[in-house]
Amino acid sequence: MENADIIPLLDASDRLVAEVSMGFRRYLYSMIDWKDRLVCIKGPKGVGKTTLILQHIRESFGVRSGKAVYLPADHIWFSSHDMLDAVEYFYTHGYTHLFIDEVHHLPEWSRIVKTITDCYPKLNVVYSGSSILKISKGDADLSRRQAVYSLKGLSFREFLSLEGVLERSPLGLGELFAAHRAIAGEICDKAKVLPLFEKYLKCGYYPIFRDVSSQFQERLVAIVNNVLDVDLPSVEDVTTATVRKAKKMLMVLARDCPRQPNMSELYRELETNRNLGLKLLAALERAELFATVESGSLKLKRLSRPGKVFLGDTNLMHALVPMPDIGAVRETFFANQLRAAGHDVESPEQGDFVIDGKWLFEIGGRGKGFGQIKDKPDSFVVNDGIELGIGNKIPLWLFGFLY
Repeated sequence: MENADIIPLLDASDRLVAEVSMGFRRYLYSMIDWKDRLVCIKGPKGVGKTTLILQHIRESFGVRSGKAVYLPADHIWFSSHDMLDAVEYFYTHGYTHLFIDEVHHLPEWSRIVKTITDCYPKLNVVYSGSSILKISKGDADLSRRQAVYSLKGLSFREFLSLEGVLERSPLGLGELFAAHRAIAGEICDKAKVLPLFEKYLKCGYYPIFRDVSSQFQERLVAIVNNVLDVDLPSVEDVTTATVRKAKKMLMVLARDCPRQPNMSELYRELETNRNLGLKLLAALERAELFATVESGSLKLKRLSRPGKVFLGDTNLMHALVPMPDIGAVRETFFANQLRAAGHDVESPEQGDFVIDGKWLFEIGGRGKGFGQIKDKPDSFVVNDGIELGIGNKIPLWLFGFLY
């Protein structure tokens, strides 16, 4: 490959690294061991994977270092050039670190990544891709040779930091239980939390709200369409008709989330069969458009009867559902934030959620009490619309400080 061929790609890399903002960094940035030879960063579109990678390049290598290059796999350059040719060029010109973004846009992406790691043993590779990627089931199994990280959307804590309101380290769940009133009071002394929380629920989970605040919901719908039109076919062997069914499934389930769907009725409405229906539901969940909360007793039956289905986050609810139910929004926020923080979330016989198989939670508005979980051990009421809690009554917004 001639130097002139590579210049457009190298110029794009240099420009993006030079212009990336270094002021705010996602929670995952400091958790990644960038020294690993092969690193995968998965996550939904719009949560900040590209910015995270560019920040690392700039901080660790600087601009135009001649050692690290950012390669966006969805760049038009790759419509007439091969990724492996680009890798060969950079390797022979002294580059030691490759950062491949949106890897799922490459045909047979897993084979390409495996080939790079096999044939260029001195190269360090970081690649990112849609959360829909099936890392362990690709054409070439990469699961044993790489470190995989998953980037979620902004926590409420991160949202406040990005907005310049306040800085605070994440809370552990035990710390929250023990001192929630004092912690909430400290935060509320610095910020008017409740109106900011309302904003976050509508448009604060995806960092792109900073760039498209007046058209955020339209942009989010466009992202969803891109996931289904581009990401899904790149990972699953699906037809255009199947993509349409996936979109219809999303809208049908979104109307009444959270709920445990009647799968037979859903198959009839989608005019599809059980196998394809379950395949689509699993793909939508991997894409983090949905999240399923199981009850402990039904986990083994999941393949035939999924549990309670939630939309992936509250921003999706406001983008896809006209006037979403406030109770559903509260439950979706709680489940989303606990899962993102690494906790196990289940649906109990009484109450709304069991966390880590131990703590029982009931979610509601200001007046919600313990009626439904009275006398249950390790039980808590989580109230929306309050700044401070007391005892085992905790403000809902505070669970946004767990990561």
